[in-house]
Order: sequence, then C-alpha cells, then structure tokens
Amino acid sequence: MKLNTKYHGVLNYENEDILMFKKGIPGFENLRKFILVPAEENNLFYILHSIEDINIGIVVVSPFNVLKNYEFDLNEIKVCELNIKSKKDIIVVNTVNLSTKLENITVNLKAPIVMFCKLSKMKM
Repeated sequence: MKLNTKYHGVLNYENEDILMFKKGIPGFENLRKFILVPAEENNLFYILHSIEDINIGIVVVSPFNVLKNYEFDLNEIKVCELNIKSKKDIIVVNTVNLSTKLENITVNLKAPIVMFCKLSKMKM
C-alpha cells in the first residue's frame, strides 16, 4: 500500500506494518493506526506516521541511542495488555521535539512508546 504524506512523500507499507494504538497517542487520541519508517537522511531517527491523517508524522528515536543506560517502568497491566513475554518482543522509542536550533532539540525520555512487534499493538 502507499501513503502519500504531506512532509515525507510517498511511504510504502504492508498491512502487517500497521501498528495499532488502542487509545491513540496523547494529543492524537482519535488516531489509532500508524507505521514506523526510517527518517530519510538519518538512520537514528524514525517517523511514526499516521495512516489515518497524512499530516501527522511524529519523529521518534530509540532512547538507547540517546542514553545507553536508559530504563523505564512498564506496569503489569500494560505488560498484560500487550501480551509481552520477553523484552525481545518489544521496540521502545521516544518522541523528539524538533527545533530550528540544534541545541534546542530534545527527546522526551519520560514517556516511552512501547511497541509489541508480534501483535502490532502499541502503548504510550
């Protein structure tokens, strides 16, 4: 399938690439279906792009590329909701706050997005 986005051009994806947020993402609660694609010019960053709104693409990064000893808590309810059996089953990313000045770019390390790869369910 193809998604013609406003800022990132045409993105190709398959049905199995669709990641579902049961309750949406804070600030985008009405959007539930996303795809994760590499940023064009940088292999550290990704775009978490809505397939329901071509204008919404969130820049994310693996927190382990930013802070090697990054840790986060995932409560038991979320572990059960996502059916997580092993850390190998998940991908963790954090949102990037962009700025025109390099020194003002930040990563939100307090709110990880945890993705369970096998069932394509997500939790923030």
